[in-house]
Amino acid sequence: MTRITFSENGNTAFEKLIGHNVAILHNWDQLEEAFWQNTSLDKDLLEQVRRTMAFENGCEYCMVKGGKPDFDSSEMKISIAAAFAELFCKDHHSIVSGHFDLLKEYFTDQQISELCTFISFINASQKLGKIFNLTEDFQAHAVVQLKDLK
Repeated sequence: MTRITFSENGNTAFEKLIGHNVAILHNWDQLEEAFWQNTSLDKDLLEQVRRTMAFENGCEYCMVKGGKPDFDSSEMKISIAAAFAELFCKDHHSIVSGHFDLLKEYFTDQQISELCTFISFINASQKLGKIFNLTEDFQAHAVVQLKDLK
């Protein structure tokens, strides 16, 4: 059971939780769409970052949507982005200039900006899902169950 009731607004369980304010829901959805549709970053990279963060943030709803991260560690751009996202979730205070020096070896400034804003947005979304108790039972697009992820 979620910690607040679903609103009548939105298409997904997550949207119904933030849909108590239609303007927030609308703008949240527009920002999410911008991250996926208007970016210079590869969509698979973004998805692997999202999956990595889901497990670090403990959002069941997000974990079962795509399962565990699924990429080869030799894919350096994805590996670097996922590691940076994981560090962001664990302790964003520990991120230093050296981390950005490493990012700059693989990404342009535009891509770093997009990656960091994407990570911030996904982090907020997943933490909202976690605090609202948005469990795997509410994920209509689940590809796995939590019991299979152990």
